[in-house]
Amino acid sequence: MKLRALFAIVAVSLAIAGIAFAADPPKPAQPEKKKEEKPTFLTAEEAGPDFKIQGEYGEADAAKAKLGVQVIALANDQFRAVIFPGGLPGAGWNGEKRNKVEIEGKREGDKVAFSGKGYTLQITDGSSCQFSTDKGGDNISLPKVIRQSPTLGAKPPAGAKILYAGPEDMQKWMNGHVDARGLLASGATTKDKFQAYTLHAEFFLPFKPAGRGQDRANSGVYMQNRYEVQVLDSFGLKGENNECGGIYSKIAPTVNMCYPPLQWQTYDIDFTPAQFENGKKAHNARITVRQNGVMIHDNVEIPGPTGGGKPETPDGGEIQLQGHGNPVFYRNVWIVEK
Repeated sequence: MKLRALFAIVAVSLAIAGIAFAADPPKPAQPEKKKEEKPTFLTAEEAGPDFKIQGEYGEADAAKAKLGVQVIALANDQFRAVIFPGGLPGAGWNGEKRNKVEIEGKREGDKVAFSGKGYTLQITDGSSCQFSTDKGGDNISLPKVIRQSPTLGAKPPAGAKILYAGPEDMQKWMNGHVDARGLLASGATTKDKFQAYTLHAEFFLPFKPAGRGQDRANSGVYMQNRYEVQVLDSFGLKGENNECGGIYSKIAPTVNMCYPPLQWQTYDIDFTPAQFENGKKAHNARITVRQNGVMIHDNVEIPGPTGGGKPETPDGGEIQLQGHGNPVFYRNVWIVEK
């Protein structure tokens, strides 16, 4: 067969195949899967019976505490209890992660019962937790305690710059908005840039029992728009570097000091920016963080920007209260430049 004839046959074959392919009906477009919206509550009144069970049981005074329990609501009548020998985090517990115990529980009629790993707990109305061990002789009642940060409502000292005390301060922010209560919603960034400073901020987390991980009340406080101190409902969790109080994805807090949602919490932060010499970074940024009055980072180095942070330069940067699709709110935000 001549080469020209062979090319002609191939060309015809391809054309026929193309016509057949084109004749196939197009596949119908698949509808986009909508992200499931999990119930989110901003008040105890609307949060339902699970919220009454969730919380801390024990003593707020470390000198009196012998045992502490944190109970997390997980939706659908499911709960988890975390037992801390010596007292609650920041109030008696020694911080040894290996000596805390986690057990699952569920609602049974008018009570929530937990059993496992040698422990039995029962909570009826959320005012106290009945606690016992399989060894017997340890039947005790732990009252519910609602702790309050010692720096809650802290007044700005002389020389401080008020960033947010009410709606009248919105001109100091970009991309932010205020809710009906006069609270600053997450998603705002200061117009001013800063170098070294002390920052005070108070934040409020919604109750989102069906949320998990980064979907549970996510926000963050960014230093210089470069380094994020994570804000998240991490109550009762392990205290990882991507949980509340963590320098996001880089440094875990020394203790998980996250309170339950629907109560005000505080960050008090001392920040020193990265130092540059001859256009090159000579020293990492450093940060000290107190959450709810307890030291969780003590002058630690931040080796570089966290996720979403701007590149490091000698220039100052903004304070960002990250918006991440959750109704997290801020108030009483002020800064003292050094």
